[in-house]
Amino acid sequence: MNPVKITETALRDGHQSLIATRLKTEEILPILSKMDEVGYHAMEVWGGATFDACLRFLNEDPWERLKEIRKVVKNTKLQMLLRGQNILGYKHYPDDVVETFIKKSVENGIDIIRVFDALNDIRNLETSVKSIKEAGAHCQCAISYTTSKVHNIEYYVELSKSLEDLGADSICIKDMAGILTPYSAYELITRLKEVVNIPLELHTHCTSGIASMTYLKAVEAGIDIIDTAISPFANGTSQPPTESIALTLAEDSRGPKLNLDALNEIAQYFKPIKEKYREDGTLNPKVMDVEPNTLMYQVPGGMLSNLLSQLKGQNALDKYEDVLREIPRVREDLGFPPLVTPLSQMVGTQAVFNILSGDRYKIIPKEIKEYVKGLYGRPPVPIEKEIKEKIIGNEEVITVRPADLIEPAFDKYKKEIGDLAKSTEDVLSYALFPQVTKKFLENKNTDVHYITVTM
Repeated sequence: MNPVKITETALRDGHQSLIATRLKTEEILPILSKMDEVGYHAMEVWGGATFDACLRFLNEDPWERLKEIRKVVKNTKLQMLLRGQNILGYKHYPDDVVETFIKKSVENGIDIIRVFDALNDIRNLETSVKSIKEAGAHCQCAISYTTSKVHNIEYYVELSKSLEDLGADSICIKDMAGILTPYSAYELITRLKEVVNIPLELHTHCTSGIASMTYLKAVEAGIDIIDTAISPFANGTSQPPTESIALTLAEDSRGPKLNLDALNEIAQYFKPIKEKYREDGTLNPKVMDVEPNTLMYQVPGGMLSNLLSQLKGQNALDKYEDVLREIPRVREDLGFPPLVTPLSQMVGTQAVFNILSGDRYKIIPKEIKEYVKGLYGRPPVPIEKEIKEKIIGNEEVITVRPADLIEPAFDKYKKEIGDLAKSTEDVLSYALFPQVTKKFLENKNTDVHYITVTM
């Protein structure tokens, strides 16, 4: 039978979920050659929040990180997570920036691009899919999994067929909140296997305590690939542990063919690194808690830590449960968007404002107004007229693909950053995070606080 394949997430989602994406390149490079011996289907090493975190917190060039990883990893495919028209930022970017970013990502070493849209609005994936295919990479389209009165099996069947028609080489069920229950997973994967002819991958989180059980039922249903993280960066709000899953599935006819000795060495390498981040407070103990209420509130782990941070800054940690209860109400008001970046942050922030102000929608962030105007895409369910008027008054809602309204801008960004940018990659970094990148490039170009990582 076809063995289950494993994608290792520790170098992207694992440390993003547990230590706020703070792994340094110098902590990653020494273990890569051993990771390359495991027999993974792929290693997720880039994208998501890693790009922003490198520039903002680690004083590292994310492009240099990718190049250095690629130099060492010879046998295993490198994977990244892309937010479609949002690229790696939190708004829609023009097509020319999306196209150039994807081209450069592949040139610098990425083999597989997992691309998703927070609203499952396929229009927001068109440019990315076309560009990934043109660049010669594997295009994996991800379903942002959630549940609501419209998000049922048939919804996901139709969405998957549309993604395959769009050009996806594989499909990932991206369960960012860890709410896909084992029997629902079995039913969903069984149905998808009947209607799509490309590989299926499952990505989930341990937040609610059911992820490993979900993986077992997914394997029974015929899933092709699952995402796991090496044990020091597994569990909590991360993925199930690679070693435990590999050992469990070894008893099955579809068990993955992984080098268990290498996995043990990798785990031993990362244990003291995790302890360092635990001791300095980067690893918040709360992210390791099992939270079954996630199944009710549907709040992803990264969103939970963001909420805690916001409430702590307002000296309002006592309002945490109130905010959790408010999130499903806001989500319903806004047409049941899946709670994934950037929608998770936006819905969470609105819920915080609603609770702290004591008056729902008294304070409305700019991003929520833009979302209701249609600038992020089409909500899964039309927003009620009363809510719409409360948020944007009588302003018009757009119905076209949002990026159709955005002028090409790469040359504008290139002119703005000027001589500070020494490459197309520098211009792309500036396009995504202007202020942070400008400061970073000023330091880099004057050799202040800048260290080139070498083996």
